[in-house]
Amino acid sequence: MSELAPTVTLSNGTALPRLGLGTSPMKDQEVEQAVVQALEVGYRLIDTAEAYRNEVGVGRGLKAAGVPREDVFVTSKFNKEFHSIEGARRAFEASAERLGLDYLDLLLIHWPNPDHDRYVDAWRGLIELREAGLVRAIGTSNFKPSHLQRLIDETGVAPEVNQVQLSPVWTKQTEREFHATHGIVTEAWSPLGKGTDLLDHPTVTAAAKAHDKTPGQVVLRWEVQQDVVPIPKSSNRQRLEQNLAVFDFELTPEEMTALSALDGTGKAPADSDQFGH
Repeated sequence: MSELAPTVTLSNGTALPRLGLGTSPMKDQEVEQAVVQALEVGYRLIDTAEAYRNEVGVGRGLKAAGVPREDVFVTSKFNKEFHSIEGARRAFEASAERLGLDYLDLLLIHWPNPDHDRYVDAWRGLIELREAGLVRAIGTSNFKPSHLQRLIDETGVAPEVNQVQLSPVWTKQTEREFHATHGIVTEAWSPLGKGTDLLDHPTVTAAAKAHDKTPGQVVLRWEVQQDVVPIPKSSNRQRLEQNLAVFDFELTPEEMTALSALDGTGKAPADSDQFGH
């Protein structure tokens, strides 16, 4: 087994591993094997969602791997049909049942869906779930600073985590600064720039050569070095091991700056004012 990833302490005191396994768009059978392999090589953060339709497979993988429940940090997310106080509880109960778990470590509102205008109620429901001990931490996914500010203004409670599409081609500097100000940990989905040529970019490949690492490891290191928690998806054991092995080297300030300068070179990221489910 590889070394376990270090952890970051969330605002409520919960320890979140600094790198995890993303599971979209794997189906149940593939994700079951991926979760088993990930846990075998040292992953302790597994990310899924109602929308991925693979929570049953994730749950099977968790059970088959045999790692003590308290040692694995399990995250799920729910869709807009559950954007109400009671809906959040129903979403939790459905995800927990599919996963075969009594509690979740982190539950997120998957998208704000501002046109639906129910995400504050969903947030109130999450606060109640945390107070009841059914989830250890609560957060959001794809929320902009304006959405987060509204949650804070109307409930007095900031999310512990906000998960956003982030990589060197989508640095999300404004979002990360807002998160830091409010004690919100930034998680990155699509941390390797899926759908772009990021891993072939000369800036990335040059850094990989300099450190004797893969391009993917360089990009993930760029994220963790800025206190971002990436959740790359893979079902390949060698890639799983590589993705986790990013805590034994450090990019130079010049390399960090050069990678950050790639911001805006990929296709436009998902706009959570326009898209959601």
